[in-house]
Amino acid sequence: MNHPARRVGDLSLSGLAELLDNGRFALQTGSLVSRIQAALPDVARSIHVLYAHHPYSVEPDFADFHVQIGRPRNFRRWFRRQAEFVVDGERPFEPLPRDQAPAFLEWGLNWSIAASCQQWLTIHAASLERNGGAVILPAPPGSGKSTLCAALALRGWRLLTDEMSLIDPKTVQAHALARPINLKNASIDLIRGFAPESVWGPETYDTAKGRVTHLRPPADSVQRMLEPAQPRWIVFPRYVAEAEPLLAPRGKAMTFIHFAENAFNYCTLGSAGFDITGRLVSQCDCYDFTYSRLEDALEVFDWLAGGGRVAGDES
Repeated sequence: MNHPARRVGDLSLSGLAELLDNGRFALQTGSLVSRIQAALPDVARSIHVLYAHHPYSVEPDFADFHVQIGRPRNFRRWFRRQAEFVVDGERPFEPLPRDQAPAFLEWGLNWSIAASCQQWLTIHAASLERNGGAVILPAPPGSGKSTLCAALALRGWRLLTDEMSLIDPKTVQAHALARPINLKNASIDLIRGFAPESVWGPETYDTAKGRVTHLRPPADSVQRMLEPAQPRWIVFPRYVAEAEPLLAPRGKAMTFIHFAENAFNYCTLGSAGFDITGRLVSQCDCYDFTYSRLEDALEVFDWLAGGGRVAGDES
C-alpha cells in the first residue's frame, strides 16, 4: 500500500464515491489488496461504513484483485435492474438484483479469495484470537457460527475472519482478513439487541439466504489484522433452542476429515494440504459445542481462553 496510514473513514463519502467511480480506490484487508471500481451509490455507502477502519490507497502499483461491480453491459440492463460482479476480467456469477449489489461485493470478494489464494490452506470457518491463541469455528449454515463469531468479536476476541480461516502451511498460523461479518435473518436482530452500539451495513432482502446484512469489524481487529495467531482450539458450534451449554471433546480423526472435505483448496494443495491439515488438528484441542444463549457461550469461550480444558477422547 502506498499510504498505509490512511483509513477509509478519513475520506468523505463523496470523495470515496469519486475514487470508486474512477476505479482508483484500493482496499486492504489483511495482507490482501483489492482495487475496486463501482459507480453505485449504495456500494460506496456500504464500503464507507463497513470498512471505516481499514487502510486504503489510490492507484497502487499492485493489487491482488481488480474488482468491478455495477450494472451489466449487455441486454440484461434493459429488462431489469441488476448488478454484476467482475474480478480480473472474469464474471464468475450470474447477475443479481440491483439492490443486492453491496452484499454481492462481499460475497464476490469471498469467492475471489477462496478461488485464488493458494498460499494458505483456506477453510470454510470463522476464526478469532484471544490471549495469543486462535479458535477456529467450522460449521454448516444454520449452526449459529456467524452469530457466535459476532458476539465473540464484540466482547473482546480479536476477529480474524468470519468466513474463511487462512492457515499458513509453514507456520500453521491463522492469518486475518478482519472483514465485515455476514449475518442473516434472526441473527441480525439478536446481535443488534446484544450490542446496540454496533455498526451495520445496508440490509438486503429476498436473497437466496433471506434477509442479510454485514456487521462492521471492531477497530482493534482491523488495526491488528497483520498479526497472525497460533490456533489452539477447533470448536464446532451448534445452536439448539433452549439447550444448556455443552462443550464435548471431539475426535481428531473426524475433525481432520471435516477439514479435508470443507477446505476450499485441500485437493489443490495436494500432499501439502494433507500435511498442514494434520499439523493443524494435532496442535489444537477439538470440541463440539451446543448452546442456546450467547452469554453462556461467552463464558465457555472465556474459560477456554483462560486455560480451561476438557479431558476426553483425542483419537
